[in-house]
Amino acid sequence: MLWLIVFSVYLRTLAPAVGFIDSGELSAVAMTLGIAHPTGYPLFTLLCRVFSMLPIGGEEIVRLNLFSALLTSIAASVFFFFLLELFKYFKKEKNNSILFASSFSVLILAFSKSFWTQAVSIEVYSLHLLLISLILFLFVKAINKNDKKIWVFFAFLVGLSFTNHLTTILLAPALMYWFFAEFGITKNAFKKMLFLIPSFLAGISVYLYLPIRASQSPLLNWGNPQSIEKFWWHFTGKQFRVWMFSSGDAARKQLNYFSENLSNEFHFIILIIAVVGFFILLFSSRRIFVFTLLLFVSCVLYAINYDIHDIDSYFLLAFISLAIFVSIGTQKILDNFEGKLVNTIAAVVMVGLVSVQLVTNYTKVDLSNNYLVEDYTNNILLNLPKNSIVLSYQWDYFVSASYYLQHVKNIRPDVIVLDKELFRRSWYFSQLKKMHPTLMDKSKQEVELFQQELFKFEHELPYDFSIIEGRYSQMLKSFIEKSESVHFYITPEIELQYTIGYNKIPEGLLFRLMKDTAYSPAAFPKIQFRNSPNTDVYSLQIKKLTIDGMLRREMYEKAYDRDSLAILYNQKALEISSMFQSQVSKF
Repeated sequence: MLWLIVFSVYLRTLAPAVGFIDSGELSAVAMTLGIAHPTGYPLFTLLCRVFSMLPIGGEEIVRLNLFSALLTSIAASVFFFFLLELFKYFKKEKNNSILFASSFSVLILAFSKSFWTQAVSIEVYSLHLLLISLILFLFVKAINKNDKKIWVFFAFLVGLSFTNHLTTILLAPALMYWFFAEFGITKNAFKKMLFLIPSFLAGISVYLYLPIRASQSPLLNWGNPQSIEKFWWHFTGKQFRVWMFSSGDAARKQLNYFSENLSNEFHFIILIIAVVGFFILLFSSRRIFVFTLLLFVSCVLYAINYDIHDIDSYFLLAFISLAIFVSIGTQKILDNFEGKLVNTIAAVVMVGLVSVQLVTNYTKVDLSNNYLVEDYTNNILLNLPKNSIVLSYQWDYFVSASYYLQHVKNIRPDVIVLDKELFRRSWYFSQLKKMHPTLMDKSKQEVELFQQELFKFEHELPYDFSIIEGRYSQMLKSFIEKSESVHFYITPEIELQYTIGYNKIPEGLLFRLMKDTAYSPAAFPKIQFRNSPNTDVYSLQIKKLTIDGMLRREMYEKAYDRDSLAILYNQKALEISSMFQSQVSKF
């Protein structure tokens, strides 16, 4: 029943198209059996590919979004059984207060913003939530029964979970503490751990997918982890270490964000119940208290030291810990009251809190009418001349989505989309040579000179920043200069130093690079957006980029005394602006 409630709500908010950030890349990787960004997520890739082949209605991205909803809702259900096992550890018989407290906690967690967000579009954290919920459930069940078969399955799932997301390691302090608290730091305890190693290795062996598949040169081959060195870089996420434990200021910023965001995740009354559960555990079961606290602290300490903007999903384990405290607090509150009337009032209050949680977060996570990323990417691709080249750094709402639209849906495969920042990684050149050999051959000399310096950077050898940056700039310029027979475009965020000597002519949502200073005519762009009432930061940025594109062309037309065309672009900008405003007001 719980699963059905959660899954039904998730379905109502499911994204109907490719979404923000990694959605396009992950779906394209799954459909082509490629390799995703670090840490590779081989288990997620394989499971998504299998699920995408099921005879379910809708296009590929809808099936993959549905898969995330299914995984996340099952994770919530598994968390319910974990709580029952946790109460069983207290030697408490299953009763109405335990069932109600567990159900309440599950629904509160399932309808928290970050947990719910993993269910509305394709994302690796949906599987991560399921796996860590299973690990917690099996661990407590193994403690309760001390059954070898359960311990073996537990170890296998731990290894398997690492093949989806390395933050599984954040479970280690809590699990190790409870394990040794239960069995002591003894020879038998270590023997028990050694006995589990083969099962763990069997689970983590799924990572062999990366070097095996990389050796077959898939279309999307992030990291190209064929060698031991490249595999290790990819497995450990070397590319992203620059944002980890970077500074105290970054940690304080992320900690402030976590604290301020708690009220967006849970209603303040729910947080009060969690505090009640915190103190109940502190005085009634120090072992479970330390276990839950370690889950919370390990997660928060790690997440606040990762300086990225989309940090919410890294706090998921902390939210799970809070849900454990909520269940303990709720059960204690219910046990302290007797009588049918009191229990009915308590039930009504709890149902009301779940309803408030659901309604409050519904608008924050609902993507059921959000086509912005797909429409924005199509508005770029479909308005380009044949065989155009686009240099961009808009991963979150264009480059990633283009992977899916071009390589899965076969929309404008003739257009070459280049990610400016990925040129700073050696593996990207191998992928581009496979996808666009002619382009790479034209700039072969500049690419080789840059790669000589890039090798030093990647292998942490002494290098001169001015030299590596200079060769990087020369390489990018060579792509522009040696592509004069085709149309070369950039997105607005590309820095001026890479386009010196070229005029930036606004066309559609991009700038076309040209040396000619004469007026450059352009077909009036076809800009189309479906219902997209969302007002989050990413959605607002897409709306701004689209309107700015029209206004830039308006100014360009005015500069060449083409006032009639300028008026058309101004009208288009107003039309887009009013369309977005009306969608938000209707919503």
